[in-house]
Amino acid sequence: FRSKQWYQRRVAITAGGKAAESPPALCVLSHKPAGATKTIAWCGKGIMYDTGGFSIKTKTGMPGMKRDCGGAAGILGAFQSAVECGFSENLHAVLCIAENSVGPCAAVPDDIHILYSGKSVEINNTDAEGRLVLGDGVAYARKDLNADIVLDMCTLTGAQGITTGQHHAAVLTNNEKWESCAVKAGLSSGDMVFPIVYAPEVHFSEFKSSVADMKNSVANRSNAQCSCAGLFIGAHLFDDYFKPSPIVWIHVDMAYPVHIGERATGWGPALLLTLFGRYSTSSLLSDIAPVLPADQASKRAKHEEMC
Repeated sequence: FRSKQWYQRRVAITAGGKAAESPPALCVLSHKPAGATKTIAWCGKGIMYDTGGFSIKTKTGMPGMKRDCGGAAGILGAFQSAVECGFSENLHAVLCIAENSVGPCAAVPDDIHILYSGKSVEINNTDAEGRLVLGDGVAYARKDLNADIVLDMCTLTGAQGITTGQHHAAVLTNNEKWESCAVKAGLSSGDMVFPIVYAPEVHFSEFKSSVADMKNSVANRSNAQCSCAGLFIGAHLFDDYFKPSPIVWIHVDMAYPVHIGERATGWGPALLLTLFGRYSTSSLLSDIAPVLPADQASKRAKHEEMC
């Protein structure tokens, strides 16, 4: 979906990339095998270059921002491999692609944008654009793809390195069983993750706005910033954090593992292929994949029947 359609909807992908020479896009790749019973969406942040916009980065902070598309790149690679290995469920790769540039058409602080979720966002930091484009991506996964499981992967925050280090991505999820599976998949694959605090009841207030549903950047950068950034994305997947939802949501912030020095690591595909390996016809992937919550429930039911 290119800019003309999305300008009409006034969504965040255009806000994050409308100053660039190349227009932003939402790219959706779909695999729909016969007999599928589940729908899984992988959403990737694809900021092709990030200047920070009008909240511009420093001369030392901007170099290397060509890697801000690491989430989308990892998901593209994982999607291709998953399909080639034989994936038994519906699988969609939602790539949120934009370039955060400075120019006459760029978004500015104090702008208010209506995201695809229908929620309004007051821009108080144009350098927090990744969460905006992913907000549109996860909303599309829910509204248009009817996804049962939504995973977003992104180079989202510098705080990720402080929170979980250079070698472990941060994982935030509304489902503790899937959290455990993600950790196990990371250990098996080498693309390691570590859980961060999921507490929207105490953290989402950081985005409070007087003129919109939320701001796009936190008030207190010392209050679980990595978790808060993820919660912003989730707010556009769920109607309300305080109402139960059948959707499983997994957020992966891999800002630091995506690179070593000035080179990319290719982080991400191994994690996703292993985490969802139970849905693959590849014996290797299914053997190393963690037992998923649905499989655990099925095993318990069979055990109870036998007893």
